[in-house]
Amino acid sequence: MTNIPLSHKLLKNQVIRFVLSAGVGFLVDISAFYLFYHNLLVQPTYEIFNLTVRNSTASLAISFFMGVVVNFLITRYFVFSESKSRPVKQFVRFVSVAVIGFFANLAVLKIFIQDLHFYPPVARITAALSLFFASYFVHKLFSFSLSLRHHQVGEGE
Repeated sequence: MTNIPLSHKLLKNQVIRFVLSAGVGFLVDISAFYLFYHNLLVQPTYEIFNLTVRNSTASLAISFFMGVVVNFLITRYFVFSESKSRPVKQFVRFVSVAVIGFFANLAVLKIFIQDLHFYPPVARITAALSLFFASYFVHKLFSFSLSLRHHQVGEGE
């Protein structure tokens, strides 16, 4: 029996790799949200296409899609690399799921900030975590067209 380091065993697990991928994308997202909310978009509201948009909404839109691009790249090459779908098809599907996720995040974020009076960066983290688990299965099945039976990748699995 060989002694394989625990970190190597964990990285063979697709769910663990997805958590890491989503974590990196989330760090990009929440960091960008914080920077936009506190440093770059300093007005309380903005007029965009004749709509009044709150600072938190504009910050979410920009940071969310920055996180999506990073998350897609890591997920494609590190998590679901065995997918045979064309990269463009994967990206379009991934972004489609992300757009739905964006509006779900926006709705939850609005409730947390406006109704429950959460501090916006904390509300952003809470909203994202509340929607995380569904995204693994949606991306596996839809974005990368893979079966639910294959949770791990590696020899003998």
